[in-house]
Amino acid sequence: MVEEMTAPLCIWLGPDVGGEFGPYRQSERNSLYKEYAEKLLDSGAVYRCFCSNEELEQMKEVAKQRQLPPVYMGKWATASDVEVEQELEKGTPYTYRFRVPKEGSLKINDLIRGEVSWNLDTLGDFVIMRSNGQPVYNFCVTVDDATMQISHVIRAEEHLPNTLRQALIYKALGFPMPSFAHVSLILAPDKSKLSKRHGATSVGQYKEMGYLPQAMVNYLALLGWGDGTENEFFTIDDLVEKFTINRVNKSGAVFDATKLKWMNGQHLRSFPTDELIKAFEDRWKDTGVLQESESGFAKEAAELLKDGIDLITEADAALTNLLSYPLHATLSSDEAKPVVQDKISEVALGLISAYDSGELTQALAEGRDGWQKWVKSFGKSLKRKGKGLFMPLRVLLTGKLHGPDMGASITLIHKAGICGAVTPQSNFVTVDERFRMLKEVDWESLVKEQESPSESAVPAAS
Repeated sequence: MVEEMTAPLCIWLGPDVGGEFGPYRQSERNSLYKEYAEKLLDSGAVYRCFCSNEELEQMKEVAKQRQLPPVYMGKWATASDVEVEQELEKGTPYTYRFRVPKEGSLKINDLIRGEVSWNLDTLGDFVIMRSNGQPVYNFCVTVDDATMQISHVIRAEEHLPNTLRQALIYKALGFPMPSFAHVSLILAPDKSKLSKRHGATSVGQYKEMGYLPQAMVNYLALLGWGDGTENEFFTIDDLVEKFTINRVNKSGAVFDATKLKWMNGQHLRSFPTDELIKAFEDRWKDTGVLQESESGFAKEAAELLKDGIDLITEADAALTNLLSYPLHATLSSDEAKPVVQDKISEVALGLISAYDSGELTQALAEGRDGWQKWVKSFGKSLKRKGKGLFMPLRVLLTGKLHGPDMGASITLIHKAGICGAVTPQSNFVTVDERFRMLKEVDWESLVKEQESPSESAVPAAS
């Protein structure tokens, strides 16, 4: 189950599968681990330990009472061959314990933290193979890394204590020691350890949320690293060229979900135009807001909405929001008061007149050029310009106070009503329906209601 969930996500996130080794299942490599355990046994680096669980617990209790590290103190490190044979003949279960030197220290040069050393007398002999024949983590990963010729082991600082045991195993088996680099933990905004309570916690969740693998890699690379410039946008090829381990910081890096989302938007909009349009179109079709059409609607919609979309999963809401018409809710809002009270009714009457005459419909049919020509003439006729013209027009035509380019929006809305590219799930309100709703508004009563904060409903014309 874990493999089925993890393997596809590793392929999705990258890097691409390559090299001459693996992938392997550790459960299928027990014979390999057993082979190397026997080599260590033959060399005297490990020994069989027949201690029972009860005996081991007693050792821990004694160490606790003496305020000593809980190291192994049993007799099997110095047992004779005769004693060992007697236990083997009785079928007594045993583990393989690594024989740790009782004096001295072990040092490694961590690529991030510099020289790290441990006193060996604090470690004690540790188990590498359990009594059921299963290898312990530190043993099997060392054998895996060595046989796969891993040159650099880069992992979280939490694994630093494991390095001591692994380094001893490397030396005992005569394997070349890899370079170790222990990076700091990723922290939550409150500087605590990142956990489930801080939101998404798995690669799979981020994929489902609409994040791109290249954006994830880019952002994660910047947690504790930089190339020495202010640049934050890196492709995979850029990172291969510029990443150096000596620029990784020791201190923990704070995970900023807002920054990750922004970066995803940068990568999304860096797609070649045709690829970006196809991604949006496929998404809209998959979620049922768009149907097959040769009208070019999807292309125009993608180009209009892309700057406001950071996740591909936001494309649905962006399109349905564009096509919706929450006129009454907007007119009733406090934010709309200045627009409503700036004689919005005269703009509405002029707009309705232009629609009834077919003048506006003809302008929309001509696309952006037709719209721009018409709106310029319309503004002159009302002696309005700038916000005084475009804010009421936006509210009246789109039903909203904010949004993408208004001319492009209303021409696209007009096109949607003609080409039949959108489905009922898209919340689409046609231009004709918008003007029917406009004609029902009692503008005089609306202005009075806006002046009375206790009332919120938009009155209809009597």
